[in-house]
Amino acid sequence: MSRQRIILIVLAFLLLGAIFFWYRLPPDAIEIMVAPVEQGAVEKIVANTRAGTVKACRQAHMSPAIGGQLSLLAVHEGERVKEGQLLLELWNKDLLAEEKLASSSVKTAIAQAESARIQAENAGREAKRLHRLLQINAIAAETLDKASSTATALDYTHRAALAAVESSEARLGVVTASLERTRLFAPFSGIIAKIHGELGEYITPSPPGIATLPTIELLDTSCFFVTAPIDEVDAARITVDAKARISMDAFPGRHFAATIRRIAPFVLDLEKQARTVEVEVEFSNPEETRNLLAGYSADVEIVLEERDHTLRIPTQALLPGNRVFVYHPQKERVEERNLQIGISNWDRTEVMEGLQTGDQVVLSIDKPGLKNGVRATVAHGQESESASKK
Repeated sequence: MSRQRIILIVLAFLLLGAIFFWYRLPPDAIEIMVAPVEQGAVEKIVANTRAGTVKACRQAHMSPAIGGQLSLLAVHEGERVKEGQLLLELWNKDLLAEEKLASSSVKTAIAQAESARIQAENAGREAKRLHRLLQINAIAAETLDKASSTATALDYTHRAALAAVESSEARLGVVTASLERTRLFAPFSGIIAKIHGELGEYITPSPPGIATLPTIELLDTSCFFVTAPIDEVDAARITVDAKARISMDAFPGRHFAATIRRIAPFVLDLEKQARTVEVEVEFSNPEETRNLLAGYSADVEIVLEERDHTLRIPTQALLPGNRVFVYHPQKERVEERNLQIGISNWDRTEVMEGLQTGDQVVLSIDKPGLKNGVRATVAHGQESESASKK
């Protein structure tokens, strides 16, 4: 056998040995993220389908009852007003003159009624005096009859004068009511959110069926609530006074405790949108709403069911078919397990069977190469975090 052939045979054996050794080497471990199985609370929740809205507890879009020229604007945007405060007034000098005239008529009627009362009382006393004289035959009967008739007539004159007073006061009331229609008062204490109008402009109230801008928008910001649309499928499971949480983009990472105060008695059927039911959610702690602004977007989570001190895992770790991968630190291996689960939400899932406290479930379920029995190591950053917690 030639020397060259021996060399080739040796090289072939070395190559076969290298291939055999390479196949016998364990595969590289994949890097994964894990989370411990723990005891805690799990909630079954429903959430709004579209962004909800923070609203002031009371709001009024107001305009004068009649049209007219704006002659007095007593407030400005952003000003806080009290209940009953004058907000604006239309030109009303003609009505003010009529009110003054009607008021004078009332005073005149009252004076005439008082004069008629005095005359009627005097005539009545005179008739009584003559009646006593007639009893002692000091006067003729005709004199008493004439005095009695005079007293009766003056009594009716007094009654007519009192009726005239009532009529004058009624006319004054009509003019005063017309005058009130030119003025706008705050129906409750609040803040002026918007004013649509300037001095000298002609204000026109909204005709029936035609929407126009209100002259003044008033908000009561002493309290707030949230309106949010809930899918019709979930609405049937919601009850008034149910526990809820409110979150807002304006306050990232913060949740506000709340309760359901109203569920709309009908379903909204809006074009190109899912059918929804509007719910009103009330903040549980009014002190937390001091810095809120009406109009903020808000999301609502409504708690349908709650379990305390139950075994739970991050929902992120759950695979289709209620499966999870469990990491064994000693073996550095991943094991696939089937679970029996209870209630769940987007964050946590209750585990009824298949895991125990202290097990570590794999979060990075979309990691390439992740399968039952594969070698794995915990991501370096997560190891440092776990060590710091310990």
